[in-house]
Amino acid sequence: MKFSLAALGSLLIYTLSCAQSPNQKPDVDKLFDKFTFTKQMASLPYRLLKPEGYDKDGKDRYPLVVFLHGTVGRGTDNTKQLRSGVEEFAKEAVRKKHPCFLAVPQCPPDKMWVNLGLFDGRRNLPLAKSPTEPAAMVLDLIDALCKEYRVDTDRIYLTGISMGGYGTWDLISRRPELFAAAIPVCGGGDTAQAEKLVRLPIWIFHGEKDPLVPLERPRDMIAAIKKAGGKPEFTEHKGVGHDAWTATYQNDKVFDWLFEQKKGN
Repeated sequence: MKFSLAALGSLLIYTLSCAQSPNQKPDVDKLFDKFTFTKQMASLPYRLLKPEGYDKDGKDRYPLVVFLHGTVGRGTDNTKQLRSGVEEFAKEAVRKKHPCFLAVPQCPPDKMWVNLGLFDGRRNLPLAKSPTEPAAMVLDLIDALCKEYRVDTDRIYLTGISMGGYGTWDLISRRPELFAAAIPVCGGGDTAQAEKLVRLPIWIFHGEKDPLVPLERPRDMIAAIKKAGGKPEFTEHKGVGHDAWTATYQNDKVFDWLFEQKKGN
């Protein structure tokens, strides 16, 4: 089959336009800078995506999103956590519409964001007296990022999936005043902490047929927060199992909602 020069030129333009599509899956390993946060004898690997064209000497301040991965993302390679929703935040279209800092810490392989061993055998997950070491490091990391970069401290957001969903509930229960909004995905928390969360915008997502995290976990939290006077949002993905994050982070409305939230609104 023969092609004219004009046809080949058109094909090349089309190919390049596809390669530069703002909605294509980004190369997250190249986009995210690699760091390790240390405090005393502890360390926490993390990746950081800065706003495009960020100027440390400029005047603009940007939101900070902290993403807590699930158990599969644990490790020491500082790479495995860049999945299951992180790619959606890093897409060109999202970055242009919602420029922000995106921090993705990596939990060590032998630890968790929250001690699930405290599960009381019913449906509640009592808040431990102290956060796990990795979770405490996340809070310290947020403070450090706010000091080093031009972060809008009225727009700090927390989201997480599975183990990270539990971690999201845990950290917003400990420091509700730190965050402007939270999106816990397929996780659960302590209903006794509901009064602390009344004023915090929260949008919860869960799969209807999740075999790992019972649907009662988020439903109990929602009921407790509403009883205390709050108005959390809830989306139950029909027919979906544990992978509630795909449908969640591929929804542009989720990003629009998140970045609209600001302390004091």
